[in-house]
Formats: sequence, structure tokens, C-alpha cells
Amino acid sequence: MIFKQYKDGSCDIEFSWKERLTFLRKGKMHLSQEGLRHFGNHLVKMVSEWNSNFNEEVKNKETFSNTEIKSK
Repeated sequence: MIFKQYKDGSCDIEFSWKERLTFLRKGKMHLSQEGLRHFGNHLVKMVSEWNSNFNEEVKNKETFSNTEIKSK
């Protein structure tokens, strides 16, 4: 999976054909403990980079458990 962030702070998440087929076939993605560790490390790095591209209004928004996430 590839996260592509744009200058306006928005992001596309792109999946390879192999990843798409795995989701369709299995309905899930399983990560070993080592795989989950590496995935988590990549997520932390991406979140840090994403925040630097957000405008000030978005940087200061708070998220709560009932916050609706809208996608296009």
C-alpha cells in the first residue's frame, strides 16, 4: 500500500493488485508480530510527515471517538 499526500494535505491510499486480491479473497490482512512492528514504525513516520503538510486550521482540529471520517 502506498500513501500519496498532496500539497493541500489530502491523501490517496493506493493498493497493489496483489493486495486487492488478498482483501477480496480473505477479507483481511494478517501481519506477523515483526510485520506489525515495521508497519507501525512506517505509520508513525507517515503521520509525522502528514502533519507538516496540513494548514493551520487542520493542524489544530481535534478528533473524538464519534468524529465522522468522510472520504471521496
